[in-house]
Amino acid sequence: MESGFMDFQSFNVIFFIVFGLIAFVIITGIVKTIGAGLSNQAAEQIQRSCKVVDKRTRVRGGSGDFSASTDYFITFEFDGGERKELEVRDTDCGMIVIGDRGEVHYKGTRFLEFVRLMGG
Repeated sequence: MESGFMDFQSFNVIFFIVFGLIAFVIITGIVKTIGAGLSNQAAEQIQRSCKVVDKRTRVRGGSGDFSASTDYFITFEFDGGERKELEVRDTDCGMIVIGDRGEVHYKGTRFLEFVRLMGG
């Protein structure tokens, strides 16, 4: 009988350790997301002249019965060579082309819009 009780205790300890680690990861992710949102909200809106130098995508999920989702990113280069990569909406990614020159508007890490310079 003691052996069965010890097995049950070991299972409980392992279960609570695993459950605790999963809860920690989920809570950490939620806190980071909220922190980034608050930081972006407090940031001032920036408008800078730039050139589009790169585009990329990141696909997440898509295995088994889960659907995939795609994130879109554009890298903008400013005078002096400084670069900033911002996540953009799929429609913006489709309309902005590498080599475009214009003005990017963003707030913290949040892309707002890109205004293309015409005829340049």
